[in-house]
Amino acid sequence: MLSVLSGLGLGLSLIVAIGAQNVFVLRQGIRREHVLPVVVVCALSDALLILAGVAGLGFVISAAPWLVVVARWAGALFLLGYGLLAARRAWRGGEQLRVDDAPTTGAAPEGGGAATATATRTALAPVLLTVLALTWLNPHVYLDTVLMLGSIAATHGEERWLFAAGAIVASILWFTALGFGARYLGRWLRTERSWRILDGIIAVVMIALAVSLVLPALA
Repeated sequence: MLSVLSGLGLGLSLIVAIGAQNVFVLRQGIRREHVLPVVVVCALSDALLILAGVAGLGFVISAAPWLVVVARWAGALFLLGYGLLAARRAWRGGEQLRVDDAPTTGAAPEGGGAATATATRTALAPVLLTVLALTWLNPHVYLDTVLMLGSIAATHGEERWLFAAGAIVASILWFTALGFGARYLGRWLRTERSWRILDGIIAVVMIALAVSLVLPALA
């Protein structure tokens, strides 16, 4: 259970961070346009990347156990740096989600929302190509999801697949909530203050995970 929760926490910390993919999913949710296919593509892509990282590095670790020590300290340093960057964003601000390009035609917004569905819908193929490009052409996804997350999963030994399962669940939960809850989230994630709070939470989680990685080695 600890491995599952660790994967869930790390997965959420990596996914929730501000990025083009999240902005696109949120925008599609606000438009209420092809939300399910977009969520499925994002979650499935993350699952494939997570499993590839865990499987590949797990094989290498089995042949060279000393790499576990390297992965533990490298992962802790990366998490610490990531957490400090998030803390700096939370302190300095400057991040703000732009959803002012959401459609303004169609029926009136429900519940005071910022936007509603548009009468002119974008075809499914361009939407899926866009989300695939935002996911697979992002170099950070290979550093964060495959290398870093896979390295940390390897430190869990035989329970690394439970760690991966937790990270995959985190991806499914986040993209589902972001896509289908966008009509409500859009009202809260448009301000700089909301993203500063979110970055503050990310900073706390990342730094706490970094500490948890090195504590067993220091004990």
